[in-house]
Amino acid sequence: MKKYQRCTRCIMDNRSDEHITFNEKGQCNYCTTALSMYDKVYYPNNKGQIEIQKLITRLKNENKKKTYDCIMGVSGGLDSSYLLYLGYKWGLRILAIHVDDGFDTEISISNLEKLSKATNIEIVNVKPDLVQFYELTKAYMRAGVPNLAVMQDNMTLKVLFDYARKTKIKTFLSGGNFALESILQQGNSYTTNDVVNIKAINRKFGSGPINKLKFISSFQRLWYQKVYKIEYIRPLNFINYNKNVAMKELSEFCGFSYYGSKHHENLFTKFLQIYWFVKKFNVDKRTSHLSSLIISDQMTRDEALIEMNKPLYDEIEMQNEISTMLNILNMSQQEFVDIMNQPAHQHTDYKTSRFEDYWNIIRRIRNYFRLGKKNGKH
Repeated sequence: MKKYQRCTRCIMDNRSDEHITFNEKGQCNYCTTALSMYDKVYYPNNKGQIEIQKLITRLKNENKKKTYDCIMGVSGGLDSSYLLYLGYKWGLRILAIHVDDGFDTEISISNLEKLSKATNIEIVNVKPDLVQFYELTKAYMRAGVPNLAVMQDNMTLKVLFDYARKTKIKTFLSGGNFALESILQQGNSYTTNDVVNIKAINRKFGSGPINKLKFISSFQRLWYQKVYKIEYIRPLNFINYNKNVAMKELSEFCGFSYYGSKHHENLFTKFLQIYWFVKKFNVDKRTSHLSSLIISDQMTRDEALIEMNKPLYDEIEMQNEISTMLNILNMSQQEFVDIMNQPAHQHTDYKTSRFEDYWNIIRRIRNYFRLGKKNGKH
């Protein structure tokens, strides 16, 4: 067993992540890398404002003969909702798409309705085949793998790319951002684009076909981006994106309500974040989320440690939410208990795509030399 160690600069620790390392000052590789990338990807300054104006002008000029200027996926969460609000203020014509997996909370549903009404932007609601989606979700739980949101994320991306092809709109605006997501734990994670892995898990643990669900592989995604020239842009990296300021603005604009914490706008992702990861993998995702806020100067390390000492959830509330989730999935309480008592597994314990394996190696080498070049090592 490794001696427990927590970063002296952020609050990442080695409790559940074999990828974490520490320098002689006790500072971890995650915040070291994030700080080295800060000026390369995040522009909360005049440079960012210039880039935003260039983007807005370009999108309006390129798409003036089309119905929309860009495509945006919205979840009802803070990041995508704030970006939709900003896009409205910038005068962009947005094709907003929401993929409804049946686990949206009442708060997120209400937020989307309020935002749509206030901006006068119609939000297209897309539902996957829920019977097959729920069966695949149960297969993932039976497989005991960490990233239960693979199917949800993959299908959302597939829907967005399909709409891009259909409408000939070549620009996605994503709510992904550096300010709140600069640190993402590498251990107990896996790519969302390995369709081979998705199908392998369903064959072993599923109870039916998934032929009505549409997925996208990394190769197909690369094809869309390189051949069809579909781009993926994160405008929140061009502004001083502050969580509390964004929440206040949205609240004043349309009565937007906060849902408690990151990814809690969806019942299933909330369960994944604060129950599944903790119980099965001893991973507390708050370390990543709070460390990202430390990097973007929205929280001090001491404040983050105070947050970490708070309970992850109210036990009664969580058990009620689990019961609701099981009812939606048509899974018995006994099967859920059995799953929670079974050993955890990694996605790589099941068949994976060779393309994904090679692509991940290429990305790691590219990131290694990119970081090394900045640090003067290569």
